[in-house]
Amino acid sequence: MSCLTARTGRQRQRYEDQLRLVSGCIPYRFEETVGSSNCNVGKKLLVLMISSPNRDDLVFPKGGWENDETMHEAACREALEEAGVKGVLGETPLGQWEFRSKSKQNNGSLQGGCRGYMFALRVTEELDSWPEQAIYGRKWVSIEDAFRFCRYDWMREALRKLLTSLSENTEYGPREELDALPLRPVISEVGSEHQISSPSSCFSSHSSVQQLAA
Repeated sequence: MSCLTARTGRQRQRYEDQLRLVSGCIPYRFEETVGSSNCNVGKKLLVLMISSPNRDDLVFPKGGWENDETMHEAACREALEEAGVKGVLGETPLGQWEFRSKSKQNNGSLQGGCRGYMFALRVTEELDSWPEQAIYGRKWVSIEDAFRFCRYDWMREALRKLLTSLSENTEYGPREELDALPLRPVISEVGSEHQISSPSSCFSSHSSVQQLAA
C-alpha cells in the first residue's frame, strides 16, 4: 500500500467561464523490440492507460486543477495519484478540450462542464504502489490498442496530437525513433457519444463538449 495520499474534495478547484479546469497527461515510453527475421533492435511506442471499476474501456490520468498548483504540477500529481508514474512533462499542452461530467450528461447546457488540458509525459519511474491503486488499474498498450480502448473521441484526438508532437519535436526523443510512427491510425470507433459544439480554442482546431466521468 502506498504511503502517499491522494487529494480529495473540490475546495481548491479552479473554474473558468463556469467550467471546471482539469489537467492530465498521456504517459508514454519506448520499448525495445527485436525483429524476428533480421534481429534488428527497434523502438516501439507504448502509452499508459488506466481502468476504472465496472468499465471495459480505458482513460488517461487527469483530474481537477487546484488553485495552489500550476497546470503542470496538477498533471504530474494526477499521473502519480491515478497511475503511479513520474516523468518528464512536456512544456506545452497537447491541446485543450471541453467535455461534460457524466453526472450532467443529459443536461443540454454547459452545467457540469470541464475544460481539460492534456500533456505528454515521458515516464522515467513506475511505482509499485500508488495512492489510488484500489480504484484505478494501469496498463501499457500499443498506440493501435490505445485508439481502440479510448473511451471518448477527444482522447483519440489527444493521442493524434501526441504522435504529431513526437514526430515533429526532438524534445520528446531521437528523431530516428519516431519517423515510423503512424500519424493517422486506422481505428474502429467504440460506440457513439453525444457532443455539443463549442468555440475552438487556441490549442486545437477542434473542440467539443462530450460526456466524461470526471
